[in-house]
Amino acid sequence: MSKPLISLKEGTSINLWQLLLALLFVILAWLVSRFVAKFIGRKILKLMNISDDNVIIIQRLVFFVMLGIIVITVLSFLNVPLTAFAFISGAIAIGVGFGAKNVMDNFISGWILMSERPVRINDVVEMDSQLGRVIQVGNRSTMIRRIDGAHMVIPNSTLLQSNLINWTLVDPNIRNSIKVGVAYGSDVEKVRDILFDILSNNENVLKDPEPSVIFEDFGDSALLFEIWYWAQINTIRELRGIRSDLRFEIDKRFRENDIVIAFPQRDVHLHFADDVAKQLAKKLENSGSQQSIEDKSKGNKAEDSVEETEKSHKQS
Repeated sequence: MSKPLISLKEGTSINLWQLLLALLFVILAWLVSRFVAKFIGRKILKLMNISDDNVIIIQRLVFFVMLGIIVITVLSFLNVPLTAFAFISGAIAIGVGFGAKNVMDNFISGWILMSERPVRINDVVEMDSQLGRVIQVGNRSTMIRRIDGAHMVIPNSTLLQSNLINWTLVDPNIRNSIKVGVAYGSDVEKVRDILFDILSNNENVLKDPEPSVIFEDFGDSALLFEIWYWAQINTIRELRGIRSDLRFEIDKRFRENDIVIAFPQRDVHLHFADDVAKQLAKKLENSGSQQSIEDKSKGNKAEDSVEETEKSHKQS
């Protein structure tokens, strides 16, 4: 156990016993570092009312600082000078820079995301027409849970370079809209009053900013209205639920007030050319004459049958 295994230039050596002790120390120190980082995040920082993003940043900083202390302690225990790794660390840095460019790009982008915080945990975001909630901002990638339950793992560099919509970056208030079309001839002022009453009676619709009802356009088959309202949401399902409740109430109130929700309608007009009309008239006349000839022949046959029956009765 005390036999030298590695000899250094300074006249020192490392034996097997030192290597085993150093390995055991690294494992224990790594476990203790994780425990201390989690303990600081869960117990101490939670009591200080720090946001989840800041808690994660502080946990990682504590963990990496403790790892640095562990490495320096192990090297000093093995009597290994730091200058021995100068050339090796430079070569490793160059190799890592060329071979792991994307990894380093995502790693640096992850720290930028956590420092600038354009997205935070539990934010409702939309990316490439995909709506979801941020559940994790990691060193390499960010995980977003979509409304259908699927998880999107997006590299941090892609997240920084893409057009991302954060619905809850400043506050949880979101403006939404619903469109409805009523039949022509409906009382538009009555429609407006009903829609305002529905919005004012819904507890999920914010009173400030005030909701609005817009007479949008004269459509092909309907008078188009659009309602705008603000709502405060904590989950994505709440946004869909508010729209659903408003649509249910609109349908109910319109039926109670005999207001028809319009549906697509089309009037088809057929115009024939003169020669086509003449040909169609001739066909109708020919078919009518043939029908009259057939009726006459059927009538003659019926009369002949009646005469034959009368003759047979007389003879009998």
